[in-house]
Amino acid sequence: MSAEEPLFRVVRGVPTAEELAALVGAVIMRSRPAAAPTPPATSAWARSGRPVGPGGWRSTGLPR
Repeated sequence: MSAEEPLFRVVRGVPTAEELAALVGAVIMRSRPAAAPTPPATSAWARSGRPVGPGGWRSTGLPR
C-alpha cells in the first residue's frame, strides 16, 4: 500500500463527516488489543469488616 492510496473507500452512498468519523473510530477500537478487565473496587464498607494487623480475625471474637 502506498502512502497516497486511501485506507478506506466508499463504494455506495454518500456518508456524512460524522458517519465517516464513527466508522474510523470503530475500526480503530477493534484493531486495539482488548484490555485486561480491572478487578472491582472494594468499598470502604467492605474493608471495614476486614480486621488487619496482629491477631486480625482472632481479635474480632474477643470482648473489648
